[in-house]
Amino acid sequence: MLGRLAIVVVYLLVAFAVVRVIQSNEKLERKILWILLVVLVPLLGMIIWALMGPGSPVARR
Repeated sequence: MLGRLAIVVVYLLVAFAVVRVIQSNEKLERKILWILLVVLVPLLGMIIWALMGPGSPVARR
C-alpha cells in the first residue's frame, strides 16, 4: 500500500514539474530536454530540475 502511494506521489510530482516547465519562458528545445529528463528519470530529473531548471536560484544567476 505504501509503495503504491509513493508511486502516485512521484507521478503527481512529475506532472507538476512538466506543467511548470511548459509554463516557463525557456526556449522550446530546452523545454523538451527538461521534460524528457523529468519523465525518463523521474526522481533524479525532478531534483536536477528543481536545482538547475527555470526559476531556480542557479538559473537566475
